[in-house]
Amino acid sequence: MSDDLVQLKKDARVAAGKIRAAAHATHQHRAADALAVTPFPVEISAHRKIVSGFFPYKSEIDTRPLLGRLAGEGWMTCLPIVTGLSEPLIFRRWYTGEPTIPGMWDIPRPCDDAELVEPDVLLVPMLAFDSAGYRLGYGGGFYDRTLALLRRKKPIVAIGVAYSAQETPSVPHDLHDARLDHVMTEAGLISFEPKG
Repeated sequence: MSDDLVQLKKDARVAAGKIRAAAHATHQHRAADALAVTPFPVEISAHRKIVSGFFPYKSEIDTRPLLGRLAGEGWMTCLPIVTGLSEPLIFRRWYTGEPTIPGMWDIPRPCDDAELVEPDVLLVPMLAFDSAGYRLGYGGGFYDRTLALLRRKKPIVAIGVAYSAQETPSVPHDLHDARLDHVMTEAGLISFEPKG
């Protein structure tokens, strides 16, 4: 990655963090419930039945009500676990309300005896997204590495979760940045055309 792109992303993260924090302050109490009733863009099937969410960190939308709804529809739900700063995420089965233990950065994660699984659909946190389906993450590359690894094994659907205010005209990106298939916001669902 060029130095210019690194700096562009750093600057964009600062601006996007402020926008998300403001949206969270305004909408946090209804956003999780709105997300939970938003049409889910993927149908459960024999080949797609495991979805990963995430525990809310800082000003992220809480995906737990949505995960509870999906579990009620028959999906197996799971949460990501950071195993190392340069490693892809791993996932353990977890249903809303089950116990957790502190993970990296004290983000709750499933207990060590929870089943290891490979999700078919990933709910992805972010700071910003654009109309081409690119997202701005925190800079650790966890989801980019994870999506690249999983997509080499099977078809994976990546669904960003964000406030509608987090949409930006353009997210700085390069070839290593994984695109999203959809974004779910408190205002509804946004789907992106596949790249040819």
